[in-house]
Amino acid sequence: MIELKSAGEIAAMRESGRVVAAVQAAVREAAGVGVSLKELDELARTVIQEAGAGASFFGYHPSFGAMPYPGVICTSVNGVILHGLPSPYRLRDGDLLSVDCGAFVDGWHADGAVTFTVGQARAEDLKLIRVTEETLAAGIEAAVPGGRLGDIGHAMSTVGRGAGYGMQNDFGGHGIGRAMHESPFVPNVAPRGRGMRLRPGLVIAIEPSLMAGGGDDYFMGSDGWSVCSGDGSRGAHVEHTVAITEDGPVILTVL
Repeated sequence: MIELKSAGEIAAMRESGRVVAAVQAAVREAAGVGVSLKELDELARTVIQEAGAGASFFGYHPSFGAMPYPGVICTSVNGVILHGLPSPYRLRDGDLLSVDCGAFVDGWHADGAVTFTVGQARAEDLKLIRVTEETLAAGIEAAVPGGRLGDIGHAMSTVGRGAGYGMQNDFGGHGIGRAMHESPFVPNVAPRGRGMRLRPGLVIAIEPSLMAGGGDDYFMGSDGWSVCSGDGSRGAHVEHTVAITEDGPVILTVL
């Protein structure tokens, strides 16, 4: 069942979105060489708690997960493109780090992800991040009333694959609201003009992930959660929670 949100409910989700954005900002500032992923997770937990919010990810256990999720953020390094666990691994100079966070306030969830470099950045990593962000922007631009769900995936794949990057399509975006994952599934790759009609009140998380090697294959890591690029190349993942309104798409996961 797809639930359309009222203006008041979207405003409530905006508060959750601010918490997500605050976590991302704090983690990005703290993520230096020698800092462990576990330490970043503890920082994120503190930011969420001090905001009076809850952590959407902690204890979450979808069918593909080996166990309930043990952290409050996903920390995906280099060849891990999604769902990396906050382990004792200490960041190294030149690492590429994606941080995915979900938070809820008064029962309303928001979800967002950002990718950035640690220490000395590689030019190819900066390009990968830029194109991934452009891919997300194209998807958001296509999220307009009267459009189709497939328009979002078509717009994103045109940018991402057009730049020569790989895009997996099994882990994509989703509806969001009272639950972190609601219907509909929002594909990263889809034909234009297909799928459900986009209507005001629909709130979705749009989240492309690109792989530098150009292939679409991936595999699940030995930890039972990490989604890794099939060829070992680096990946980037970005995400916003977006409300579709009469005036067009509105990003909720910003400060």
